[in-house]
Amino acid sequence: MTYGSEIWSPTMVLIRRLRVTQRAMERAMLGSHRNQIRNEEIRIRTRVTDIAQRVAKLKWQWAERIARRPDGCWGLKVLEWRPRTG
Repeated sequence: MTYGSEIWSPTMVLIRRLRVTQRAMERAMLGSHRNQIRNEEIRIRTRVTDIAQRVAKLKWQWAERIARRPDGCWGLKVLEWRPRTG
């Protein structure tokens, strides 16, 4: 679910949809397709990290990796890019 998330611009709607999908998958893992188990209990039982936290962590890891690249790489040019005015 997080493939390519390093370059996403996540909105609150997208994060909400990802969380809903993740909870549905976790319920399926537990064999409970009904909403009788609280989300916190599902998280404890499955030991799966919240998708919003995972996406944020991956994004910061990607930014760190790009920042460490040697000079001349496209990553630095992208990070230092300034749009033209006028």
